[in-house]
Amino acid sequence: QVQLVESGGGLVQPGGSLTVSCAASGFTFSAVAMSWFRQAPGKERELVAYITGAGSITNYKDSVKGRFTISRDNAKNTVYLQMNSLKPEDTAVYYCNARLYIHSRWNDYWGQGTQVTVSS
Repeated sequence: QVQLVESGGGLVQPGGSLTVSCAASGFTFSAVAMSWFRQAPGKERELVAYITGAGSITNYKDSVKGRFTISRDNAKNTVYLQMNSLKPEDTAVYYCNARLYIHSRWNDYWGQGTQVTVSS
């Protein structure tokens, strides 16, 4: 059974830093690309960052480039999103995502989300 559990959200002041984590289980973690999405109130969920299974390739939403870093520890089945120079517009629920090919189709799996609030 695929499970994704996020942690590490919280309240941080503008300009501050925060790292959120996602612990995965139920699949071969090192073989699967992982992503972080976020959803702010009244807005659609958007892709923030992506990392391949081996961690060799990453990609970021333009507005977070240079401020956010996605990484993974395949020995711990965990993916991280380090967020620096946070802005109020980064406030959202952050979700990790795994897309798995099961039963002859692609399936998206999500965690429960972790709230990140950037405010003074």
